[in-house]
Amino acid sequence: MKRVNTWTTYDAKTEKACMKFAEDYKIFLNEGKTERECVDRIVNEIEKEGYRELNALIGKKTKLKAGDKVYSVWMNKSVVMFHLGKESIEHGMNILGAHIDSPRCDVKQNPLFEDTSIAYLDTHYYGGIKKYLYVTIPLSLHGVVVKKDGTTVILNVGEDEDDPVIFFSDLLIHLSQEQMEKKAAKVVEGEALDLVIGNKPFIIKGEDKIGQGTKASGLTKGEKYAVEAMRQEKIHNAELNGAVKRGVLAILKDLYDIEEEDFISAELEIVPAGKARDAGFDRSMILAYGQDDRVCAYPSYRAVLEANKIKRTACCILVDKEEIGSVGATGMQSKFFENAVAELLHLMGKDDALTLRRCLANSSMLSTDVTSAFDPKYASAYEKKNAAFLGSGMAFNKFTGARGKSGSNDANAEYLAAIRRIFDEKKINFQTSELGKVDLGGGGTIAYILALYGMNVIDAGVPVLNMHAPYEATSKADIYEMFRGFVAFLEEMDLRNM
Repeated sequence: MKRVNTWTTYDAKTEKACMKFAEDYKIFLNEGKTERECVDRIVNEIEKEGYRELNALIGKKTKLKAGDKVYSVWMNKSVVMFHLGKESIEHGMNILGAHIDSPRCDVKQNPLFEDTSIAYLDTHYYGGIKKYLYVTIPLSLHGVVVKKDGTTVILNVGEDEDDPVIFFSDLLIHLSQEQMEKKAAKVVEGEALDLVIGNKPFIIKGEDKIGQGTKASGLTKGEKYAVEAMRQEKIHNAELNGAVKRGVLAILKDLYDIEEEDFISAELEIVPAGKARDAGFDRSMILAYGQDDRVCAYPSYRAVLEANKIKRTACCILVDKEEIGSVGATGMQSKFFENAVAELLHLMGKDDALTLRRCLANSSMLSTDVTSAFDPKYASAYEKKNAAFLGSGMAFNKFTGARGKSGSNDANAEYLAAIRRIFDEKKINFQTSELGKVDLGGGGTIAYILALYGMNVIDAGVPVLNMHAPYEATSKADIYEMFRGFVAFLEEMDLRNM
């Protein structure tokens, strides 16, 4: 197919709208660096647009009708939205689905230790990353600590300009002869990703040792906590072993009222620090962490808010755990989405299991996830005529999987033809692609999971440079075309009319 650079099709008004959409998207990226943060921001926004929480409606036994707007959150890490259409939901929904988790490093449950006067947090990387890309760059810590009494403490450290940042260290080039001979996968080992978080020892001024006579007056809550720990361990003030770790614990106690054992019930994510930025002298691109797959998640829920002519019920699913196989209670393989649809049908007076099955089987879905942008610097990894080009519009992957389409949802030709017709009528720039050469590339999305219901599903998204790196690059024009395409899909897709 002939690819068109989308920028060449824009008039001044459309380009202005594209740039405005990109600015809003950058705010979403900055405020949503974890799945929890994304869900919080989305819920705050959609409630202002009239969306009501499903469990609250169930509790009140509220009857639902066409035009009603409903959402459901699962474990604060996945969310589904419904805008009920005029047609019977038994005829199916038009669904947009994306994931809001991204590759990163997670703090372990017993993470805090000290070695040679440096305090560390031990981590475990999440999803597919090149580990060597994460060393030496400024990092931030986001997440929650849930204490035994049920109190939830929210942490977000490293994003404000006057916040401290944290980092993984690397071996200096002068001593790296052996390291440089290793394969890239071994240059930095997973267990070497220990986060540097402190270097200042905890000492009580004017005390030779910590004994029963030490006065607690004038000490902060954190300092008292550290002093008590020293007493219990019979550690003298002059002994520096573990003093840096104690200093960090004192700070955590003062700032957040959390103790070392609270790490057991914590979910703390380590992500690149800093804001999403315009890239290129022409400001045509965005460079930011987490665009896989928030670059699809943001236009997906925004499209549901923007779509006007809702005939078939519009649905947006934003899920967790895609980067590790869509597992767990908040991943797409969980039953939370099916349960939400069943509860929705109950409030519509449609309680039978057959209506649920028909609703899901008759639905149409765009499984919205990113694809790899052709990179001429690494052309040997791609089959160029079937690769996605940056700036040439949103991309459809008829299939994903790996080698022989293993693990793929191979979409029906009839479905792709219906999409082509809608997009051509709406003058939306799109392209088709696959993820790398046949025997080299491959990847997966949530598409195959929804396809298990028998519905039509195809992968759709935008091309990304530096995918799974700390900072990923996208084209603003591709993002805006995807948003326009999602709106058209929600308003026009109905396979019964094709």
